[in-house]
Amino acid sequence: MTASLHTAPLHTAAPPAVELVGVSKRFGAVQALHDLTLGIRAGELTALLGPNGAGKTTAISLMLGLARPTAGVVRVLGGNPAAGSGRTVIGSMPQESAIPQALTVREAVTLFSRLYPAPLSVDTALELADLHSVASRRAGALSGGQARRLAFALAVVGNPQVLFLDEPTTGMDAGSRLAFWHAVDGLKREGRTILLTTHYLEEAERTADRVVVMNRGTLLADGTPESLRSQVSAGRVRFTSDLVLAELQALPGVDSAEVDGAGRATLRTREPEALIAALVHTGVRFRELEVSRASLEDAFLSLTAPDALKA
Repeated sequence: MTASLHTAPLHTAAPPAVELVGVSKRFGAVQALHDLTLGIRAGELTALLGPNGAGKTTAISLMLGLARPTAGVVRVLGGNPAAGSGRTVIGSMPQESAIPQALTVREAVTLFSRLYPAPLSVDTALELADLHSVASRRAGALSGGQARRLAFALAVVGNPQVLFLDEPTTGMDAGSRLAFWHAVDGLKREGRTILLTTHYLEEAERTADRVVVMNRGTLLADGTPESLRSQVSAGRVRFTSDLVLAELQALPGVDSAEVDGAGRATLRTREPEALIAALVHTGVRFRELEVSRASLEDAFLSLTAPDALKA
């Protein structure tokens, strides 16, 4: 009787869904990207943030196969995004969409669906974008928010594995934003990889699994919203009192202090509890106390501040 040997399979990390390796991009004398290496993990919603001119648009154009890098390699699902087969698995919701204005919403979504080998049904795309009520309306007669929802429907109707959302909720009202993020959450649960760019940092903080911050064509930070927030003062304390700026700055744990013309103080601190205890101990009367944690916007502003970039 012979014994059989069973070798345990080797477990290796799954390759990134989107990958830039040593990527640089130059436009004449302008260096838009500098040796950028970035991997977007499959099945995650990643927010790509940065001020204007950070290189986000250039990076996304390379990921979409709309441009080629000056140096380095770009891969989407292991292949060249500029290849025809690569484009069939990518969906893109750009800031501006050249949608034929004479087509109805349903006609536009139907037209786009025919460009893909295995699209979603037109009705499914309309439902995801909450467009059934205006399906017979011409694209040229849509409101700004409705036009953005149509752009979303066109991005998802191809049944993409990787979805790019560029400032997706601009022009949407509160109800449309809520419905939009509900749809995006459903797509993420299905395992799709989503890359988001937005100036609404509270949306990125609420929805992203991971945040990547760029500036001047390079990577500044990469982590969860919580890890980025932890890099800046952990809280903001606001109140109104008669304390002057120098007295506020002398309180324990204060990283920065501001006072407006009405005597309303804003203090940033890593120890809000100790700060409030010290404030009470002074015996000075204060009112309208507010305590809040650091936000992703605080982290973003700290990372991209001119002094931080020189460090």
